[in-house]
Amino acid sequence: MSGNWQDLTNAAGFSASTMLLLTDGSVLCHDEPNTGGVSATNHWYRLVPDTLGNYRNGTWHAVADSHTAPLYFACSVLRDGRVFIAGGEYDDSHGQVEQLAAEIYDPVANTWTTIPTPAGWTNIGDAPSVVLTDGRVLLGNINNNQTAIYDPVSNTWSAGPTKDDTRCTEETWVLMPDQTVLCLECDRRPRAEKYVMAANQWVTAGSTPVTLVDAPSDEIGAAVALPDGRAFCIGATGNTALYTVPAIANQPGAWAAGPSFPVIVNGKTTGAKDAPACLMPNGRVLCLVGPFNSAAGEWGQPVYFFEYDPAANTLTQAPSPSNAGGSPFSSRLMLLPTGQVLHASGSQTVAIYTPDGAPDPMWRPSVTSVPSALLPGNTYTLNGRQINGLSQAVIYGDEGSMATNYPIVQLTDPSGNVVYCRTRNHSTMGIQTGAAIHTTQFTVPSNAPFGTYRLRVIANGIASDSVTVAVTHKRWKEIKWEIKEVKEIKENFKWEHENLKLVFEDLRKISEIDQVSQLGDLGWGEVIRELVNRSDQMEGELRAFIKKDQRPDVAVSVQPVSAAAPKKTVPHDEKPKKDRKARGTKKKK
Repeated sequence: MSGNWQDLTNAAGFSASTMLLLTDGSVLCHDEPNTGGVSATNHWYRLVPDTLGNYRNGTWHAVADSHTAPLYFACSVLRDGRVFIAGGEYDDSHGQVEQLAAEIYDPVANTWTTIPTPAGWTNIGDAPSVVLTDGRVLLGNINNNQTAIYDPVSNTWSAGPTKDDTRCTEETWVLMPDQTVLCLECDRRPRAEKYVMAANQWVTAGSTPVTLVDAPSDEIGAAVALPDGRAFCIGATGNTALYTVPAIANQPGAWAAGPSFPVIVNGKTTGAKDAPACLMPNGRVLCLVGPFNSAAGEWGQPVYFFEYDPAANTLTQAPSPSNAGGSPFSSRLMLLPTGQVLHASGSQTVAIYTPDGAPDPMWRPSVTSVPSALLPGNTYTLNGRQINGLSQAVIYGDEGSMATNYPIVQLTDPSGNVVYCRTRNHSTMGIQTGAAIHTTQFTVPSNAPFGTYRLRVIANGIASDSVTVAVTHKRWKEIKWEIKEVKEIKENFKWEHENLKLVFEDLRKISEIDQVSQLGDLGWGEVIRELVNRSDQMEGELRAFIKKDQRPDVAVSVQPVSAAAPKKTVPHDEKPKKDRKARGTKKKK
């Protein structure tokens, strides 16, 4: 079984290529014309889903231009929700310049800011990179075995440990569940090594059991961490391999050969010579390859799509989208919060893939606590398990770490309208964190409509069970206080109402003969006036549900009753009782 492709309803209007999922649910996309792979621009756009959260019907919006115009560059979404880019194998002059440059994009301010580059480096180019579990960025040097670590908090670089190989160019780096970074060496194939974060050092990861690197070009495909903790590594040679982490992080681990891609065109090798891959919510990996002749220096086209099933250890060909022309290196994939996958290839057509199947329930993130009342424009903390997902999920290969291992917070109202809350400052950027509770901060959009919503946290396209929340104009403390206040007022009203009923009952029992003995010289009008005063006090507590100018007049001109006055029946219980009942009915509303 496989999914199906559809083109986005609205064409990009530019040459859509490198994509990153912003933490507000929109997709940042770079303008990279597909003209032989050597041109670039400094233009960027955002794809925003429609009000129902549908990306196929989403709209494109231009954002600020970056200072540089990179092509094939390091990039990632940072822990604080900003975007990091560095290097660029080519620039807008169509030359292979291996740029030495780095920038940060702030989606809130819609600004690009130039940041320092590693001390002593002369190039960054298409360097491999990865966001570490603590939020720092590990970057490799394409000219030698040096690495550098960027700290987004202090905006500074520090020297990282040196690697085993002679240079880091064309390598694929993938974050593993044990907080290591697996690296497939391209210049010293079939060796592999890994960065152990706890020790801040590179150690051996053994050797791949099959050849994955295309020798003439030093190219390789992507590598993706699977839900079971292994890494699926895709070769440019048509081979694949599976890596299993060891019990102790600094040990080599174990390798096994995976399935090979079939020969499709005229006996040519079908491989991922610089190509993306994406772990889908159903646990399968969507990847693409192209047929090529290694000896002739070909890069392979057209593109063919496959799904790798870890459970069956098989590769099954999937349908191709309408924009599948060109070589694999021109393609980019992006996993959406809906679990769908975007495909861009340097044209104005962007396609969306809807996979079949559903995630294993054990893979779902969960919300352990979140405020029940949310104010538009305010920031809150969500606590949960596995909120960063089981994998970085999306990768392009050497450059372009377009990972999605961070929480997305989504609100859905009873009509199906969707609001995304921007997240930032996640407590970890690790994967497969298990039962540990982690946090993220999320900000409710200032224009979010008031009402009840179902809140879900999403990681790698897999959503948690929903939690009911309310977007309101009052804080939860104020709401609770008002509820308490109303309860107290209701209790007081009930007590006063019962007392008034008793008073009226007593009045019914008073005959005109003993009125003077019971009431003295106080006339009926004065009694009624006193009762009305008490009613007014109650109305003040109940926030004057019936305004004074709306209340019927009460006659107070009746003369005091004397002992010698002729005996007659006074309907003292009708008018007050009727008014009291009317007021009580309105108060209940």
